[in-house]
Amino acid sequence: MAPKASSKQGSRALILLALVAVGVFALDQTSKFLVVTHMAEGEIVRVLGAVLQWHFVRNPGAAFSLASGSTWIFSIIAAAVVVFIVWFARRIRSLTWALVFGLLLGGVLGNLTDRLLREPSFGEGHVVDFISTPWMIPAIYNVADMSIVISMVIFMILTIRGIGLDGRRVTDSPKSTATEPPEVPPHEDSPHQNQPKTGNTP
Repeated sequence: MAPKASSKQGSRALILLALVAVGVFALDQTSKFLVVTHMAEGEIVRVLGAVLQWHFVRNPGAAFSLASGSTWIFSIIAAAVVVFIVWFARRIRSLTWALVFGLLLGGVLGNLTDRLLREPSFGEGHVVDFISTPWMIPAIYNVADMSIVISMVIFMILTIRGIGLDGRRVTDSPKSTATEPPEVPPHEDSPHQNQPKTGNTP
């Protein structure tokens, strides 16, 4: 791949990653703001009956209310993930991979913002969850959680298909074929081999 083409693809991928991350983060924080402003904690609003409900809770743990009580650990992990994605983004040339890391970055930033800025304290803030689909997932989550899960699904699909960061399918290196042995030239008879035999000794 030509250096100019590679650089252009890298720029496009970086722009897409940033736009997706900003979009997810904005949607996540806006939805949480509306929930906190217009709903009481513990309140349930049926949107589509038992299919989709808004259920406002504050989650001290990880995604889907896992490992409650370890908020500060997840804050450190989330911060490390953000730093890694920002550092790693310059290597991406595929728009699909840019989408994956954009979704992941936006989701991680959304929940990390809650942990850093919401009560009860810096680094231990409780994440606002409000999306409930009891028929499908017995947990309450938010836009950031959805974004992270979607990014992981696409990540697994790309990995299984062997798609590299440049968008090309990664194939096994071609097996080295054994070179055929050089042809052995026909045996040249010695000058005396075809001479008629005589009874005289040399």
